[in-house]
This record gives sequence, C-alpha cells and structure tokens, in this order.
Amino acid sequence: MSVHAFDQRETLLGQGTLALELAGQAGETDTVLVPVGGGGLVGGIAAYFAGTVRVIGVEPVGAPTLTRARAEGRPADAPAEGVAADALAPRRVGELVFPITQAYVEDVVLVDDASILAAQRALWQAARIAAEPAAAVGIAALLTGAYKPAPGEQVAVVISGANMAPSQLESQLG
Repeated sequence: MSVHAFDQRETLLGQGTLALELAGQAGETDTVLVPVGGGGLVGGIAAYFAGTVRVIGVEPVGAPTLTRARAEGRPADAPAEGVAADALAPRRVGELVFPITQAYVEDVVLVDDASILAAQRALWQAARIAAEPAAAVGIAALLTGAYKPAPGEQVAVVISGANMAPSQLESQLG
C-alpha cells in the first residue's frame, strides 16, 4: 500500500496525533504556529483542534502553497524555491487537505529565507535545537513579527523535521 506524504486520510490522522500530544503536554494553548508544505501537518493539527485552538500556518515566501490556494479558492500551483524547499515546497497543497485548512486554519503568514536562517540559528543558540530550515519557520514568524501574539496569548510552535546533514549544521549554525 502506498501512503501519500500529505494528502491521504491516514497521513492526516497520523499528523493529528501531534496535536493530541501537544494538548496533553503544553496545557493551555491559544494558538499553534505550524509549518506548511503540502498541508498534511497543518491539516491534521487543525482537524484535531477543530477551532478550539487558533491554528496559523507558516510558509516560506518562496513556497507559498497554502497562501496561493487560499487566494485562488482551490489548490493551485505555487513556486518551490528557497532554503526550506526540500521539505516545504510541493507544487500545490493537497486536495483532501485544502477544505480542512479552509475550515480550521485561521491564517497563513509568510517568512523569507533570511528570517528562516536567523530563526534556525536562534533555535541552536538558545536551546541547542538543530532544526532544518523548514522546522524553523514558526520561530521566524515570531522573531520577525509576521505573527504577533496578543498580550498574554499562549503560543505553541511546531518544530518538525530532520532533514539536516552534519555539514549543514556546521555551515548554517556555526
């Protein structure tokens, strides 16, 4: 049996378990910032919370798959460029995922490559988290103000992915 990387019911259910874990570990959370590529992760998380927690997608400027789909009202081709392209740049958001994001993802914000790399370095310097660029987009959204939490708002940031070779760690975080 073939399993699609992001646009299959089983994939969405599996991705939604991250939200279950987050709800159990993080306590009161108002908002979750989630990296967006094909939409499986954000779709699974958004479906789990179903409007009880604000879900904000975060995409690289060079790979705005969900942003483009929302603008066109349907999945549509988008560019696939930038430092996070290896993980967050399919040509389009999934057909199954799109209606879920329309219903339960409140907004999508964009961050540029320089901000993603700065967030990646900040994660390493502050917490010794060696995150690939795609995993750092949520932190980039906070550091740049692409997402500005309200006073007292409890924000969780999903840091996911492991597409980082030791040589990248040295050159990008060194």
